[in-house]
Amino acid sequence: MPQATRQAMSGVLEGVVVLDLTQMLAGPYCTMMLADHGADVIKIEPPHGDMSRSLGPFCSADVNQTEGGYFHSINRNKRSIVLDLKNPHDIEVFLALVRKADVVVENFRHGVMDRLGLSYEVLAKENPALVYATIRGFGDQRGGESPLIEWPAFDIVAQAMSGFMSMTGPRNEPTKAGPGIGDLVPGLMCAFGIVAGVRHAERTGIGQFVDVAMYDAMLSICERMVYRYSFGDAVSTGEGNDHPMVNPFSIFACADGWMAIGCPLDAQWQELLRVMGREDLNDTAGFRTNTERVENASTMREVITTWTAGMTKQELIDQLAGRVPCGPVNDVVDIFNDPHVAAREMLPEVELPGLNQRARIAGVPVRFSATPGGVHSAGPALGIHTAEVFEQFGLPVIPASDDA
Repeated sequence: MPQATRQAMSGVLEGVVVLDLTQMLAGPYCTMMLADHGADVIKIEPPHGDMSRSLGPFCSADVNQTEGGYFHSINRNKRSIVLDLKNPHDIEVFLALVRKADVVVENFRHGVMDRLGLSYEVLAKENPALVYATIRGFGDQRGGESPLIEWPAFDIVAQAMSGFMSMTGPRNEPTKAGPGIGDLVPGLMCAFGIVAGVRHAERTGIGQFVDVAMYDAMLSICERMVYRYSFGDAVSTGEGNDHPMVNPFSIFACADGWMAIGCPLDAQWQELLRVMGREDLNDTAGFRTNTERVENASTMREVITTWTAGMTKQELIDQLAGRVPCGPVNDVVDIFNDPHVAAREMLPEVELPGLNQRARIAGVPVRFSATPGGVHSAGPALGIHTAEVFEQFGLPVIPASDDA
């Protein structure tokens, strides 16, 4: 990699080379996290490119611009080359890359890489220290058999089958989360698995297969549902914006929107009563203990909303902030104007390739004091780094893809 680019991409994972075969959201989000922290992520795309390139176009007058914010948001900091893995020449090129790489990541349907002759077992013979990571709807047989292993899956399938939707939203109205967490959570867990696998490989010289099922990842974050049933036969259902075990712990209507207030500790509840001027509730049946408040959630909501409804979000912040856990329900406009977001640089600007235009994307939430990482570039143009990567790996020719 050229020195200037290497310096810009410095981070805690500097020196780790990742061959990224992923598309859409789960896999690219995983490798984005690695790239944000300095890994050299080489996005290997088919001749037609990642499917997400055509989703969510920019607000641009340039009618030739087809790549959208979706692609750039989760493919920043990466380099792009084009290989057709159905082409024998390009397969040989890919194997040459594998021999010098640390990680391969893919999120194809089960069996695709095996049919291409590029299974983990084949690649491990080329590079015994290779960490090979996958994200699939229901996993890979190398990590554990599943009767559903051939099923395709997307975000909404993982949210539904994992139990997440059954415990989200109003009772008896299963509700999906706004963000695509059925993809994002598996991506996060796969990134962890890759880093752990690389650590092991560096220590032992032995790579391994990392298997993340979207269903499994989503089930794991529904741990409350599992232990409530396992320990007490309780079946979690949609609680709306309330908490099944703590009250108050919800959002409450105010004059210009909604305010989140959570008091899991009795001291916080007492402080809220002082701010509200309702210390009398300490001696009122139905409010004295957290258990009583949970059982009388609807009455609790009426009491608190009677107080919050007459104030704006800012007025409530002025009274509660620093005393009671609270925060306004923000939309994206609020977030773009939030001083915390600005101070933490959570909306970095990137220059959009091929356009005289800049745009903001979500920033890097994990901060290292010595190697902070960051967002350095938008998603790469298709195949733009092919010559650069070939030079880095000592390959003399551009791949002869049929459509390149």
